[in-house]
Amino acid sequence: MTRNSITLQNTFAEAFPMKASRLIVTAYSKKWALEAANSFTGFATSVIACGCEAGIESVLSPKETPDGRPGVSLLVFSMSEKELAKQILNRAGQCIMTSPTSALYAGNISEKKINLGKSLRYFGDGFQIAKVLGNKRLWRIPVMDGEFICEEFAYQTKAIGGGNFLILGKTIDALLKASEKAVSEINKIKNVILPFPGGIVRSGSKVGSKYKNLIASTNFEYCPTLRGIVNSKLDHTSNFVLEIVIDGLTESDIISAMRAGIRSVINSDNENINSISAGNYGGKLGPYLFWLKKIMS
Repeated sequence: MTRNSITLQNTFAEAFPMKASRLIVTAYSKKWALEAANSFTGFATSVIACGCEAGIESVLSPKETPDGRPGVSLLVFSMSEKELAKQILNRAGQCIMTSPTSALYAGNISEKKINLGKSLRYFGDGFQIAKVLGNKRLWRIPVMDGEFICEEFAYQTKAIGGGNFLILGKTIDALLKASEKAVSEINKIKNVILPFPGGIVRSGSKVGSKYKNLIASTNFEYCPTLRGIVNSKLDHTSNFVLEIVIDGLTESDIISAMRAGIRSVINSDNENINSISAGNYGGKLGPYLFWLKKIMS
């Protein structure tokens, strides 16, 4: 399938089940809500080494937040219930509670609870106070600028990690421009995040390595400097490859995000973009297969 001189390769993105939670951070201003959110989501690009994958889902107006202040919606993904709970609690305590004027609320609800204020309250050293509003229990923890308000629980939900597509082209300038536009379009969609820096990753990985202690290593089939010495998937004009990785709450969320991003690249009218592909492991990694041609048909 070729559109606007860009070839959509006959392949699929392979994704896998994850656990996720949504959190709402609010603060005195949009600036400080983003400061807290960016700190929380730091070093959260890949579960390979970070423990979780996290990102900003959207910026919220005061009308959209629990306390009528500027806010940010965060999504956090991990491979296990235990690790998700650990990452949320540690990051909430170190990155949200420490940030001036911040407050923290659950952004979803389910039967699976994650301790939030229930554990962080002990920082109050006995001076913490519980407050019930509607069906929510909040903790008021005394801090030096007043009180840190934190909901008692966050909540776990099912999710999917590893949706992706690859952009292959002649120049890095062309790929960066196309990728940045794709990221901009995907960021308009709810229920998904792009966990890598700026939403783009250049160090695409494969499962396993020649070194027994590594669980992942460089995806050499798409490394242009190795084109002459490995079974490469790059033609002689594809000198650069960038990948966009997507985590989402459902299959339809991943499909919507991939479609928006791929459509943006196809419509970029850039003669230096050759093709769009996807990273997969032949269906051995995860049960979710997102076929590019089906998504764009």
